[in-house]
Formats: sequence, structure tokens, C-alpha cells
Amino acid sequence: MREPRLAGKVALITGGGAGIGAAAAHLFCQEGAAVLLVDANAEALERTKASVLETIPSARVVTVAANVADEAAAKAAVQQCVAQWDGLDILVNNAAMRNYTAAANATPAEWQAMVGVNLVGMSNYCGAALPALRQSGAGAIVNVSSCYAVTGRKGMALYDATKAAQLAFTRSLAFEEAPHGVRANAVCPGSTLTDFHVGRAQTSGKSVEQLKTERKDTSLIGRWASPEEIAWPIVWLASSEASFITGTTLMVDGGLHIM
Repeated sequence: MREPRLAGKVALITGGGAGIGAAAAHLFCQEGAAVLLVDANAEALERTKASVLETIPSARVVTVAANVADEAAAKAAVQQCVAQWDGLDILVNNAAMRNYTAAANATPAEWQAMVGVNLVGMSNYCGAALPALRQSGAGAIVNVSSCYAVTGRKGMALYDATKAAQLAFTRSLAFEEAPHGVRANAVCPGSTLTDFHVGRAQTSGKSVEQLKTERKDTSLIGRWASPEEIAWPIVWLASSEASFITGTTLMVDGGLHIM
């Protein structure tokens, strides 16, 4: 039996209440990490924690309800990791917000809200975590962006612009942190069948089965990804198996970026 990829590691995952973040929580615990989950939705966090402990009773998982735009909360979450588990080795910036306003109609307040979560929020957790990640000696940051950071579509200009900026941030971070032994990489998911999409479909009267037929033209593989199919590459980039990879954008989109 192989050694768990993340045995002895401590990870902080934002956006851990559902979707990709919740899937990552399961896999990180399965692979031996102690995990602190952050999400603005306290109830969703508790559901994730309960689900993890149901399948992995020995899991070390704690939760913090906070908006990632809150810098003080970011510092407190990192401090809790260090105090409880004597360090921090991995940061996964997964939390994000969406906006469906057309570019021509977007207000400054809408832009500020998006930037506050998708960029400032990511920066808050990087800034708070980097001292501990440097101390780790093999720190890893994985930023969850989007396939639409490198392609185009209508109706999501604010979201896609912030996701593209995350890639630039990740590259700069990789340059700056390499001398400190910290790697920084980004994952760009494609169409992923998360709780968010299921909830939106049900609100509009669609069944999950109907929803599953709607993304056949957004990947070469012709279907949605499961959250776990995105979470596994995150696990790998965070592990020592990816120790010579930094500054990379990994497209996990079923080939959408070449269509």
C-alpha cells in the first residue's frame, strides 16, 4: 500500500463548504493531511465536515466561517492552523463569487465586490499564510482559477477577468516565493457539476438529469466534470510528487481551451 500523498501535512482550503472545495477536503484528508476549511457559509462547512468524518472517521478537519475578503479572519485562520497543528504546508485558494452582469452594464460596486473576494481574498490568504509556508520548507499554494480565464464567453466579464488576474498573480507569486521554497500553481477547471449549478438548475425547474445533458459542447470529452476530477489535480500539485512544478497553469477542462 502506498504512503498517503499528504501524510503529515497541514492544509488550509478556502471555499470548503461545497463543490470543488468540499471534494478537496475529502481527498486531502484521505491523503493524510490535517485540514482547516474556510467558507462564508457556516452551515455548508458543517455539512462538509460531517461528510468527511462519516467517510474518514480519523480525519483531522476543523472549520472557520469567514468571508475571504476579511483580512483579519485570514490571519486568524492561519494562526489557528499553526497553533493546532504546529505549522502550515499547503494553501488552496478556492473561494470565489460570481456575477452575471454584462461588461457594458457593470457598476463600480459590482467590480469592487468581485475583486474583493476573487483577488483581494486570495491575496489575504497568501499574505497570511506565506510566513508559515516558508517555514514549512516545502510550502505549496494552489489557486483555483477557471478555464474561462484563458478563453472567452459572454455574460461573465467580471468573473472571468478576476480569474485571469489570478493566473498573473500566481506567476508573480511563483517568482517571488521560489527562493523561500514555496511553489505556486493554478488549476483552471472546466464545466464542473457542483452544488451551485445543481441548485441554479433546480431553481429554474430543471432536473439534474436534464442539466447533465447541457455541457456536451464545452469539452472534448463531452460532459461535466465531477468535483473530484478537479480536486485530484489540486491534491497532486500540492504534493511532493509535483515538487519541480511552479508557476504553472494546469487546464483541467476536458480540452475546452483548444476547442
